[in-house]
Amino acid sequence: MSISKYNAEGYLDLTAYEALLAIEREARKAAFRPLVFICSPLAGDVEHNLERARRCCRFAVTKGAIPLAPHLLFPQFMDDGDKSERNLAIFMGLVLLSKCHELWRFGNRISPGMAIELEKAKRLGIPIRHFSEQCAEVKQSARG
Repeated sequence: MSISKYNAEGYLDLTAYEALLAIEREARKAAFRPLVFICSPLAGDVEHNLERARRCCRFAVTKGAIPLAPHLLFPQFMDDGDKSERNLAIFMGLVLLSKCHELWRFGNRISPGMAIELEKAKRLGIPIRHFSEQCAEVKQSARG
């Protein structure tokens, strides 16, 4: 849709035209949000971990990203206690991971599922960022 230099009555209105152009330019700049894979535990205290994953996703949104947390989605219709369904869910999560710009790992504990996701991200060359339980970024030392 193009922006007209004329108002609804047909009169030249350069002030409104310039204002609308500026808004459109800002919208285009703000339109890109990286897709980030949220890597946090599910197993163990599942209810607590699901709530934490929701907080991590909300944090990602506030940082201008689009969060993707398969462990919030798949347990709604798949049984994590069923080995074959768990393996299928992990596989589907890895497919989604391959579409992401970054992986954001939360917390210090790495569950077996997280370890698989982290290894896949490394193999694909997807940048990994580490955040504490309180969503503060943990800077990696020169040794890794």
